[in-house]
Amino acid sequence: MPKHEVWTSVKIVAWTKEYLSAKGIENARLEAEWMLSAATGLNRVGLYLNYDKPLSDSELAVYRDMVSRRARREPLQHILGTQEFCGLEFEVSPDVLIPRHDTELLVTQTLLRSPPQASILDMGTGSGCIAITLAKRLPAAFVSASDISSDALSVARRNAIRNEVNVEFIQGALLSCVPDRKFSLIVSNPPYIPTADIDQLEPEVRDYDPWTALDGGADGLGIYRQLIPAAVDHLLPGGWLLVEIGIGQAHDVAECFTSIGRYQEPFVSLDEQGIERVVGAQIKERL
Repeated sequence: MPKHEVWTSVKIVAWTKEYLSAKGIENARLEAEWMLSAATGLNRVGLYLNYDKPLSDSELAVYRDMVSRRARREPLQHILGTQEFCGLEFEVSPDVLIPRHDTELLVTQTLLRSPPQASILDMGTGSGCIAITLAKRLPAAFVSASDISSDALSVARRNAIRNEVNVEFIQGALLSCVPDRKFSLIVSNPPYIPTADIDQLEPEVRDYDPWTALDGGADGLGIYRQLIPAAVDHLLPGGWLLVEIGIGQAHDVAECFTSIGRYQEPFVSLDEQGIERVVGAQIKERL
């Protein structure tokens, strides 16, 4: 980006679109507009109402830094600092997995099965997006959220304050941090990518998302094999365990449920693209 030119909104967006597209970034024009909005404090409509107004030196400095970071494939969400999920805004950082819209299906399926005054545990909460959204939609529920990472929990706590909900945050691995407690529902978006596949992911994911939120072991199913049997002792009668899954994992995860003999027949839910995305089952009330 030449420093001695006069840069207006329309000119700089066009230049950035070409520059980022050459770096392999899809939706480069839209991302350029979002970054310029953040740099100038204008919304996207405001950018085009002021399309011929030159940017100030300070605005240009901020914007150049953003574009440089994005060209290195740093996620746009890290650059802007937030991500929308289920209509709410969440702080994100390298300490947490960036909320994906795919995960909104897990929230939807949980809401379909949750009584208003449920006790809910979100295991491996990360940014807190699942737990906080559930707390927002179910104000009479008692929502807890656990994570092994203290840094992730710090982000999640700030997101709870940002979205004005009360969530109990607990540090620990799997269900060891909630001994002797039982819940109406346990939900989780665990790491499910096979270890060997992580190097093939997009740089935004491979290089910036926390490894512990991605690595599901040799076949991606490691956490499911631990969580599904462990949850039996932490579900109230008629309680549900619901998990997000990776592409092609539905059969194996459903088999994890059925092989234990303590769950009803599991369901599989498809996302808008027809991809199997959520598997869940209700605990049997009697053996």
